[in-house]
Amino acid sequence: MLDLVLATRNPGKVREMRALLHDLPVRLHSAADFPDAPDVEEDAPTLEGNARKKAAALHAHTGLPTLADDTGLEVPALGGRPGVHSARFAGPQADDAANRAHLRRLMQDQPDRTARFRTVLAFIDGGETQLFEGLCTGRLLTEERGHGGFGYDPLFVPDGETRTFAELSPEEKNRLSHRGHALRAFVAYLRRRLSAPPSP
Repeated sequence: MLDLVLATRNPGKVREMRALLHDLPVRLHSAADFPDAPDVEEDAPTLEGNARKKAAALHAHTGLPTLADDTGLEVPALGGRPGVHSARFAGPQADDAANRAHLRRLMQDQPDRTARFRTVLAFIDGGETQLFEGLCTGRLLTEERGHGGFGYDPLFVPDGETRTFAELSPEEKNRLSHRGHALRAFVAYLRRRLSAPPSP
């Protein structure tokens, strides 16, 4: 059984990751299970940088294999924003509702409503670091719909769907989402790793 730390206190992210990792011989922990774990300032200029930084900090603190993610919503009409600043788009203390309201204001008169979510996962175990990426393209609505998910989910309709992420079941969202794609790449890597014979 592999002990794996998820470098997040976000319960929505933990639920999504737990669902995708449920059939592996993995015992999951989150940053919330380590009350004295450091708060990591996500000040890197890229999603990759923030994911690496969070994974490295939690790995150093716990000594356990650690998986961290950073996710950004990238909107062409806004020059790729909010991107790496998605979690604090409306300001340092902004919550999900404030970020969505800010995005709606900026997009009010934009004819191009395409957008994409991008997730980068960083896995660190000892001296090994692996990166995994997932993308999901779609479009932004002018009004929020749905009560599931978190973040920008009530505004985002993935390509091929008529419902927002917030209207999909967790299973449906995991099948389509950026984080789901990245996690499946990580799961494939972890399966290979766990089934590999030990080094002589």
